[in-house]
Amino acid sequence: MAFRLSPHLTVMANAAQKASKRLLRDFSEVEQLQVSIKGPSDFVSAADLRAEQTIKEELTKARPGYSFLMEESGASGSDNWTWRWIVDPLDGTTNFLHGMPHWCISIGLERRLQDGTTEMSAGVIYAPAVDEMFWAEKGTGAFMNERRLRVSARREMSEAVFATGIPFGAVAPSKRQAFSRTLGALMPQVAGIRRFGAAALDLAWVAHGRFDGYWELGIKPWDVAAGLLLVREAGGYSTDVGDGDSLETGNIVAGNPHLHAKLRQYVAEGMTPAAR
Repeated sequence: MAFRLSPHLTVMANAAQKASKRLLRDFSEVEQLQVSIKGPSDFVSAADLRAEQTIKEELTKARPGYSFLMEESGASGSDNWTWRWIVDPLDGTTNFLHGMPHWCISIGLERRLQDGTTEMSAGVIYAPAVDEMFWAEKGTGAFMNERRLRVSARREMSEAVFATGIPFGAVAPSKRQAFSRTLGALMPQVAGIRRFGAAALDLAWVAHGRFDGYWELGIKPWDVAAGLLLVREAGGYSTDVGDGDSLETGNIVAGNPHLHAKLRQYVAEGMTPAAR
């Protein structure tokens, strides 16, 4: 990229690109991958594990004192961290294993402030199959490759297209029921709802303006850490459904400034009976 990235973003982009080379080779031979099942609709592949190891090695080499929260290997490093990488080495694994080119690498950088609170400092989401690198740093805006991003300007629900994640078999019945209520109420009001199977890319596409909003319940931090920052830096909102921390609760609503509150209300109303 001709853009001059900050030191942190340079490290993140380089790690993502290095891991992507092997992932692309594996993707071209996906039928030969060794796959084990972690749970219903939740797979782990040899490609997943190799990509995570590559990313961890690259990030550790560049910033040896930083801690990690990674999808496959969990938390590592000091518990008293100031900087922490949050990594999903292959978001959209099921797409990947079925030969669908909608998957990505997501790397977020979290910073702990002096008062003990945390904030997302930087994020990179790389979709190797289409060579789209989404990146953002707090206070500097959001970009895809060399193009600055802005969330969509749509104001009417009837014109909006939202993204979501459809709960699968292992998800708690209360969350499946909450999703069904939200979907049933929302569908008649909007132009469309999409489920593409990669939460990080859903958020990147909200930042890009391709989607007008996104919601999901019970999502993991590594799926959304980078994407939450991208949406905010592109002029949108990414929040918890209630007043909590969305990274901790995993209940995410993101959208442009005109539609975020409306989408959040639909999701909150869908959750209310399940919470009783």
